Amino acid sequence: MKLLLKILFVIFIIAIITGTYLLNQKHPKGDVIIGLSILFLSFILMPLFIFYRFRNGKYKKYVLDPNSKNPFKIDEENLKD
Repeated sequence: MKLLLKILFVIFIIAIITGTYLLNQKHPKGDVIIGLSILFLSFILMPLFIFYRFRNGKYKKYVLDPNSKNPFKIDEENLKD
C-alpha cells in the first residue's frame, strides 16, 4: 500500500508538471490535464492515504477525552508505539 501511494503521488506530480508545461506552451489541453490531475489527487490519492494512515486506530491516542480531568494531557505510554 505504501508503494502504491508513492507511485500514485509521483504520477500525479508528473501530470501536474506536464499540464503546467503545456499551459505555458499555450496548448489547449493544459488546463484539462491540470484539472484532472487535481481531481484524481483529491478523490483517489487522499482517501487512500487517509485509509492507510488511520486503519490501525493509531489516531485514538491523539483524540481529546472530554471525560478526563485534563483532556489536553498527553498519555506518554501510548506515544511509545
